[in-house]
Amino acid sequence: MIYLVTGAAGFIGGAVASTLIHQGHHVVTIDNLSTGFEEGIPKGVTFIKGNCQSSKVIEQLHKYNFDAIYHIAGQSSGEISFDDPIYDLQTNTQSTLMLLDFAKETGVKHFVYASSMSVYGNHITLPVNEESSCTPVSFYAIGKLASEEYLKVYHQQYGINTVSLRLFNVYGPGQNMDNLRQGMISIFLAQALKSNHILVKGSKDRFRDFVYIDDVVDSFEASLNVSGCRVYNIATNTKITVEQVLNELQLQLPFEFTVTHTGSTAGDMFGIYGDYSKINSDLGWMPKYDFNQGVKSMIDWASQLKNTIIE
Repeated sequence: MIYLVTGAAGFIGGAVASTLIHQGHHVVTIDNLSTGFEEGIPKGVTFIKGNCQSSKVIEQLHKYNFDAIYHIAGQSSGEISFDDPIYDLQTNTQSTLMLLDFAKETGVKHFVYASSMSVYGNHITLPVNEESSCTPVSFYAIGKLASEEYLKVYHQQYGINTVSLRLFNVYGPGQNMDNLRQGMISIFLAQALKSNHILVKGSKDRFRDFVYIDDVVDSFEASLNVSGCRVYNIATNTKITVEQVLNELQLQLPFEFTVTHTGSTAGDMFGIYGDYSKINSDLGWMPKYDFNQGVKSMIDWASQLKNTIIE
């Protein structure tokens, strides 16, 4: 099988591409290396450097006969989306539309998209499910929701089988420890390893639903042969507060760290967690890693990078 996995220099894309390579498939990736690293692209992946919203880059894909497209690349921070909303729109929404058009032109029948829990916005009734209203509060979330709508139209009009995976807070080994504006656990852990101090933006009572990277990879694999147009939460149905994250890190790290709370982050959601029963019922997917286990695995991996981070 031949797959296009955009963003394979990054955290999630790299993990998905690595799994496909180990299964013996041929993988092509597009990545502009804005947050990922070329050395992070799994060995054996064919690398095209550039933006997914570039027509010149997409032209290079015509030499391949793809069985499916996993579109994972894109600006991945609600906070950063306020710095340059136009770039966010281009990398998250225009790219999706252009890749869908490529799929239509070349007969690709399966398109799996990395959407986000941020499309829901703030909700009083939790956990959210796929029928919950979507009221995004960041440019990033707006772009993700728009992409989902494009997937629906391309299924209705052109018969492409599409899946939007609303990823909750993904964490685990391989996350970018240099990016201190995306990924709560990786931000806190990088700060602790570097300076024995964590700066928290916002209330310790904020909460999230943390999903381990291996479970996320499984969700992409489970979505491959879906017929129709589906939207799924990739969540654990578990509420974890910022304070619980800090306590877990303190419990598992072999040194003490201090914590300072300050301000807030633009477009930040106070709290959300998700119901995954729909994908469990349809595809049999469910999270296998609990939070304590996942944090331990991430700390074991990240501790080996401590010297690099400090440098």
